[in-house]
Amino acid sequence: MFFFKERKKRKQIIKKQEQDQKQQNQNQQQQDFLSTDLNKNLQKLQNIYQNCMDVVFRPFQIGGKTKAALIYIDGLANIEEIDAGVLTPLMKENNAKENTDQFIHVNHILEQKLTVSKVKRVQTITKCIEQISGGNPVLLIDQQSEGFALGLPHWEKRSIEEPVGESVIRGPREGFTESLGTNLALLRRKIRSPQLKTKSMKIGEYTQTEVVISYIEGIAEQTLIQEVEARLNRIKVDGILETSYIEELIEDNPYSPFPQVLDTERPDVVAANLLEGRVAIFQDGTPFVLIVPVSFYSLLQSNEDYYQRSLMSTATRWLRYIFLLISLLLPSLYVALLTFHQEMLPTTLLITIAASREKVPFPALVEAVLMELAFEAIREAGVRLPKQAGAAVSIVGALVIGQAAVQAGLVSAPLIMVVALTGIASFTVPRYTTGMALRLLRFPMIFLAGTLGLLGIMLGLLMIVTHMVTLRSFGVPYLSPMAPIQGGEMKDVLLRAHLWKFNTRPHLTGADNNIERQGPNQRPSPDYGDNETSKGKGGS
Repeated sequence: MFFFKERKKRKQIIKKQEQDQKQQNQNQQQQDFLSTDLNKNLQKLQNIYQNCMDVVFRPFQIGGKTKAALIYIDGLANIEEIDAGVLTPLMKENNAKENTDQFIHVNHILEQKLTVSKVKRVQTITKCIEQISGGNPVLLIDQQSEGFALGLPHWEKRSIEEPVGESVIRGPREGFTESLGTNLALLRRKIRSPQLKTKSMKIGEYTQTEVVISYIEGIAEQTLIQEVEARLNRIKVDGILETSYIEELIEDNPYSPFPQVLDTERPDVVAANLLEGRVAIFQDGTPFVLIVPVSFYSLLQSNEDYYQRSLMSTATRWLRYIFLLISLLLPSLYVALLTFHQEMLPTTLLITIAASREKVPFPALVEAVLMELAFEAIREAGVRLPKQAGAAVSIVGALVIGQAAVQAGLVSAPLIMVVALTGIASFTVPRYTTGMALRLLRFPMIFLAGTLGLLGIMLGLLMIVTHMVTLRSFGVPYLSPMAPIQGGEMKDVLLRAHLWKFNTRPHLTGADNNIERQGPNQRPSPDYGDNETSKGKGGS
């Protein structure tokens, strides 16, 4: 009996708290609306922007009679346009011609006096703060219960350059910048159809970072779009400074070493993926754009695979797969063969390796781990150092340390070759995040090889493949179209088929949506016209 009374009492307390919270939210919403009194609105904004010396409150009078004020942040707003297109025409406004209806006077100002192409009405203090923080000055007029956000942002930004991490021999050489507007414009240059849709949202309680979802209506599946929006709306953090924050908060399995989201700086890569039915996530302040969903094989593909002939692209792709296995398995194979399976090596090679390891005091396992750690340290130092010194430190450091280690008898010369070949192989992986996963997995594979030999390597491979089979990227199996196998999509995995064979788009999630991507009979042929035209040309 006592239990039921306590339970009823708790329900009443919870219900009262919910009602109080609802009433409090309603009161805050009522207080948040702009007042018709200009001084009250300015007082609220000045209290919010207290101790903010870069926020400018510019009071003036329209035509010498109507009080108004302009609020903007110095360095984010275009001062020249404010002076020429806002303050000058409004302060010279002739109030003798104004109508007695104040609302008609406001419309007269917006339509005939302001030379600003983009004007947005705002009714709340929160919306005013949002526009001011985005670089848009807000105009407040006395006796008006709404403000006007003027589209005059202006700040320094980087020019369009070729992405350093995704350079190509043949193909476009433009890359995204830190400006969201510039990035969306670059995408619009690639896809000019009005079916390209963009949805904006704000993420981050303090940063209020603008994030845009982009997709092609009629190609991207609605369930995928809804899932992306749901995952982004679920993010409640203080701030978003880079798309890596978003990637870590929306991926399916955060404990996996393999990336489940593709990041790129290239507009052509984004356009190609949107045309296949994927969704792109842009963020203001970073040149990296996220693409979902992805598979493991799409992370191993380069955009240049589609800018050269099919035969060369297929050969390059197979070379990439082979070197991927080398970067993962070569050090562990070296350790396993020298520790447990010496009989598998040719006698001459075994004698050479034994002679080079005669003065080495460490077992093959310790020797390999030490050299791999040294190589990773040199590579990381080359990345973090300034560009002028990074390359020199990487090359000189590797040569000096490798030669000194061999002469000192700490490591053997064959291991230096193994580590060097492994490092070169890891550079053939197109995506840096995928290469990082292989570098991370290389160490447990070495330990398994040093303790269980080839059996340990097979066990490690089984564990990796089993883990990858369980992964999903926004509902898409990570190893698709190999597992589960989809025969119709294998033409872009092990091979890069001719472009005229890509008749359908990849099957991602849910039901197929507008799967036809090109017309029939796209295979090139000597006869491009009909038979009669061809005969006529031949006869003439």
